[in-house]
Amino acid sequence: MAGLRLDKALAQRSEIETRSRASHLIDEGLVQVNGYKAKSSLVLKTGDHIEIHLPEPEPTDLIPYDFPLDILFEDEHLIVINKPSGLVVHPAAGHAQDTLVNALLHHTKDLSMKFGEQRPGIVHRLDKETSGVLVVAKNDHAHEKLTQQFKERSIHRIYFAVAIGAPKPPKGSVQSYLARHPGDRKRYASILGSDRKIQTTKTPEPSMGKWAVTHYELLKSQSGLSYYRLKLETGRTHQIRVHLSDKGTPIAGDTLYGADKKVKSLESKKTQAEVKDLQRFLLHAAELGFTHPVTGKELFFSKDWPEEIRALLKAWGLL
Repeated sequence: MAGLRLDKALAQRSEIETRSRASHLIDEGLVQVNGYKAKSSLVLKTGDHIEIHLPEPEPTDLIPYDFPLDILFEDEHLIVINKPSGLVVHPAAGHAQDTLVNALLHHTKDLSMKFGEQRPGIVHRLDKETSGVLVVAKNDHAHEKLTQQFKERSIHRIYFAVAIGAPKPPKGSVQSYLARHPGDRKRYASILGSDRKIQTTKTPEPSMGKWAVTHYELLKSQSGLSYYRLKLETGRTHQIRVHLSDKGTPIAGDTLYGADKKVKSLESKKTQAEVKDLQRFLLHAAELGFTHPVTGKELFFSKDWPEEIRALLKAWGLL
């Protein structure tokens, strides 16, 4: 252990296993070196005495939810699910016990809990109204390894979306810093530069927000609607929704980002009515690829739109 940083040394212990968990313990003041709280960067010396106080698992008030899951793959390490639109991923205001997390607890007792984690197994999220492929970890090792792949941006993620309007150019990338909208906490927005335009250049030390990059391709445009294929380079909250809105093509049904204001631009009154009657916005996580956290095997999953949405897209001439 001598000569190692404290966080690296702790990560070698089987009950801790990763630097991120080691850092969590250190930051919470649960690790002492020679009787004193220490920093992750402390370099250990021969004879140093380390005390670790692992927290007891926290009681949870999560209740299993009997909800049918569309499971695409499952082993002892992870579950891949086709999430339906309308299902919230984890408990939040207004959805305490009817979420994917609660449904997972009904399906299996083997979920990554980390140190009293209240979002067991959740590696990444999809918005309530977004449908599609999502991976869930069943143990801490799988959770950490999958999280690392997301951080390293080695995960393959493809989305499809139907938007109102037509993008120019038909293929390209949208990039910006995203942060909470200053006037509406439910929304996110691209940060503006000093010229009051969206800041599209990455800076060494951004003052706020998280860098987000979305690559898009227009597959078909018909009657005022556009069918997008989108590849995520980053995975920020509401990223695709904000970026498509920034391009002047909000996702159909996404009233939070201005789709309701553009419905009248659609050529067909029938299409206008069908878009207004949508019970969701039209964003779908179609493809997910990653390296299995234990076996190292490359995994790839794809799932098409729900049948009722496919029928609409065909009627609109987009499929």
